[in-house]
Amino acid sequence: MRRMESGALVSLVLSACFIGQAYGDDDLGRGLGEKFDWHTLEEGLEISETTGKPLMLIIHKSWCGACKSFKPKFAASSEILAMSENFVMVNTLDDEEPKGDKYSPDGGYIPRILFLDSEGNVHPELYNVNGNSKYKYFYFDDKSVVATMKEAIKTLSPASRGEEL
Repeated sequence: MRRMESGALVSLVLSACFIGQAYGDDDLGRGLGEKFDWHTLEEGLEISETTGKPLMLIIHKSWCGACKSFKPKFAASSEILAMSENFVMVNTLDDEEPKGDKYSPDGGYIPRILFLDSEGNVHPELYNVNGNSKYKYFYFDDKSVVATMKEAIKTLSPASRGEEL
């Protein structure tokens, strides 16, 4: 009996490891960086409302070539990491993509990054000004993300609204 229990335990542990590798569930970064303080969208919206911090939402897919190209650039950026302290960070992968028109203001392409205020409102005026005007929320490098993050901090942070954290 003891031998069967330990065999079942080994199988369970190995299965969990393989499932984690297959789906990248070892962290919420999902290729976007483990050093960030990632949250699920539901958690993030609650934290944003409580703290007054704006929310940065990255929508991406595991199978997307553009997403795969973008992720290491985002993850390696020390400037994005430092600025992320001003945001509640959320990334949604595959089926976690939020539903509703507000999350796809100019289409459902990926990857796209949206900025939300602490009341959960998407701010369509915060987009990649150096990108394609047909795909405003598409980002291909870290520099364009940093530029929009700076604008979002000016526009959405509690300090810019005359509030304290």
